Amino acid sequence: MFKIRSMRGFLTSSIGATCATALALPLTLPATNASAATATPTAATEVTAIPGSTRSLPLAPLSAERVLGTAPLQGLHRPGGEHFSLVGVVWDDPDTRLHGRVQVRTRSAATGAWSGWQDVETHNADHGADPGTAERGARRVRGATAPLWVGASQGVDVRVRADGTGRDGRTGRPRPPRSSLPSGLRLQLVDPGDEAPPEGAPLRGAPADQPHTDLDTDAARAASTANTDIARYGALDIPALGKRATEQELTRLRGPVKGKPHIGARPRIVTRRGWGADEAVRSGGFVYSKKIKAVFVHHTASGNNYTCSEAPSVIRSIYRYHVDSMGWRDIGYNFLVDKCGTIYEGRAGGVAKAVLGAHTLGFNNSSTGIAVIGTYGTAKPPKAAVTALSRLAAWKLGLYGVNPRGKTYLTSAGGNLYAKGKKVRLNVISGHQDGYATECPGERLYAKLGTARSGAARYQGR
Repeated sequence: MFKIRSMRGFLTSSIGATCATALALPLTLPATNASAATATPTAATEVTAIPGSTRSLPLAPLSAERVLGTAPLQGLHRPGGEHFSLVGVVWDDPDTRLHGRVQVRTRSAATGAWSGWQDVETHNADHGADPGTAERGARRVRGATAPLWVGASQGVDVRVRADGTGRDGRTGRPRPPRSSLPSGLRLQLVDPGDEAPPEGAPLRGAPADQPHTDLDTDAARAASTANTDIARYGALDIPALGKRATEQELTRLRGPVKGKPHIGARPRIVTRRGWGADEAVRSGGFVYSKKIKAVFVHHTASGNNYTCSEAPSVIRSIYRYHVDSMGWRDIGYNFLVDKCGTIYEGRAGGVAKAVLGAHTLGFNNSSTGIAVIGTYGTAKPPKAAVTALSRLAAWKLGLYGVNPRGKTYLTSAGGNLYAKGKKVRLNVISGHQDGYATECPGERLYAKLGTARSGAARYQGR
């Protein structure tokens, strides 16, 4: 049995931005970079808790497959001994789709009671880095289901069945399976770790009146520095600005604007430091597009059973799932929005910059991805979340002079709707399904995109 463990230890300020957590990974999962926990402490080093962990467990054929003669069925039952809040299933080949059904039930860490069976969204390949990029081609990239938030749990039961269940209507015999399961199926149990640390002692390398003690690695310092064009170093959040102050900031960032500037007032954004990102998890450095021409709206498909106070834990879990389990360089989304309308920084590199994400396979270049935390196929997205989406889009698109009500052309890098090199005319604010054949961002959220466009344009003063 293998376990990706939570580590607590000494970190030195000499650790490079490319360092990642040391992971005792199973043989079928890729290794990460060198251990940050094995560095030798220096006199200036303080003890820093590394939050969270990912445990990867192999699935095995279940006896029901042999007894019933139905479609391939794999699973795992662990009644206790775990600690996790988010689950998902991964497999070896990112280009192979899981045609079937994944269900889990979990045992509450608080009550010991088992939940009912829940479906996990199996079609998740449409989220990811563009074909041909270094991130997409990395050997550690895996196929995966969407992550599912289950809350603090200590036991798990999972079953994965391929398409082809049922019996022949004429003979009554089991039908042969229409598909097989991908190779290397593994259950991922993600522990988000401790809550985001509170304001504290003076920051290394910063004025004494700036809080906190956790920016003691190159990766953490780089993530915070990337936002210093609009926020103080080490900020836990980037405060909201009024319309006039935002227009002045636009001039400072982009130079004089001809005519009336059209930009929405900058909304409050919780930084990665604010939601407790362990910067040692992700790959070092940042990758950028030249500009932002469009916004793609997503839902995380992680379920709606979270409270707003749990949102940072959900994000930390998705972050670990994207990196530890799926093999991406960082969390895929550029921004996330919770059900109460709080906006969070996603992929590192600076919220005002054109950070290249991994959210809309084929159209990540020149776009930004905003994910509303939850599942909105049948559930109505909260008004606060839609409003926050509009305000964020009005500001982000305004930084690049883009009209939220407009159309734009993006060139496909390849996908199941548009061939590589195809120039596609899209709404400036589009749903994920506009660029890829997928149900994301869910029917109910997709129906709100017209509201988001008109609201964003109004916030820009158009």
